[in-house]
Amino acid sequence: MSIWDWDYVWEAMPYLYQGAIVTVQATFLGFAIALVLGLVFALVRQSQNRIISGVMAEIVEFIRSTPLLLQIFFVYFVGPQFGIVIPAWTAGIGVLGIHYAAYCSECYRAGIENVDGGQWEACTALNLSMARAWRVIILPQAIPPIVPSLGNYFIGMFKDTPILAAIAILEMLQRAKNFGAENYRYIEAITMAGALYLLFSLVASVIVQMISLWLNRRYHLQ
Repeated sequence: MSIWDWDYVWEAMPYLYQGAIVTVQATFLGFAIALVLGLVFALVRQSQNRIISGVMAEIVEFIRSTPLLLQIFFVYFVGPQFGIVIPAWTAGIGVLGIHYAAYCSECYRAGIENVDGGQWEACTALNLSMARAWRVIILPQAIPPIVPSLGNYFIGMFKDTPILAAIAILEMLQRAKNFGAENYRYIEAITMAGALYLLFSLVASVIVQMISLWLNRRYHLQ
């Protein structure tokens, strides 16, 4: 028996394609949640109320300090014992988004704190409302420099999607594993899954770099 058989590669590709769709969907939906919720976390931590900012800081630290797999298990398996039943897809995407939101919030916070204090003074002098100051002045300066860091988390989330198999979501790697088990041939399916993960990660990295360059040019940060 040969080590590598191309017939098994072509037979495995439809399985991998179906899994790849799930993987990409999970990544984009989860990261959309992470971007929005992470910004909310960061803004709450900027509150002048020390209790509110302190509680938010502890929540972020708790999420970051516990394993993603444990969080998924807790929501999906422990939740029903308290009457909280969440479908696997919703639970998986939601936990992915919340987990990475905690990390993204630290990126946002670093970007916000890097904005020169004189910008706030200018906003006050121009009598801008707090909401308008954030939207027009602060965030356009805070976000572009942190896009590469956010992009790293996007790629990291993409590579973490196999964890969803723990709650029966058949993403790409799990489908490759199932194909191997059914045909007693793992090397082709697992290798091709790894190649697709590498390809997607490289494409995502290029897209992130392009977005970063575009934002820097748009806001004249280079």
